[in-house]
Amino acid sequence: MTDQSTNYDDVKQYRLDADREQELINSAGECVFIWSNKAGHPIGVITAYVPVDGKIWMTATRERVRIKAIARDGRSSCVFTSKGTHMGGGKTVTYKGNTVIHDDDKTKKWFYNLLAQGMAGRPDDGNEFTKNLKPELFVRFLDTPERVVLEFTPELSIPFDGDKMAAGTAAAYAQFAAEDGE
Repeated sequence: MTDQSTNYDDVKQYRLDADREQELINSAGECVFIWSNKAGHPIGVITAYVPVDGKIWMTATRERVRIKAIARDGRSSCVFTSKGTHMGGGKTVTYKGNTVIHDDDKTKKWFYNLLAQGMAGRPDDGNEFTKNLKPELFVRFLDTPERVVLEFTPELSIPFDGDKMAAGTAAAYAQFAAEDGE
């Protein structure tokens, strides 16, 4: 047994493969978006997003503290989990990156339509709202003067595959259990 399989001090070998990372990003539907407040403390919210060409697109209204914070400093992060997806739990990816705020009508209309189509495409998520969602009505609901669109560009990825970790440490765990007489 190697040190790698007897403890979790170094989990680099349990990276989520690139194709599985993309599958996770394409299927999660929600992420934790994180920014820094004026004092430099990280804070985040769970938000819906749409992935397009390697970027993560989100929306909020101008009065949200995240918009004011991103206007000051675009450095941010997004965290995704496979929990609740067809992939099962245990797979995550964290992106460090930069966010830009868009408030032009062309970008807003483009994004609202993408978000509405994506939400309407999730009728089996158990949510009454998305089950009966009509995309054209949802776009009208979103399209307010105070709403903006966020474009997050990843610069660094920290992917993790809990299934790989479980498989890679099963023998070590069995040995520990045997040593403890279990």
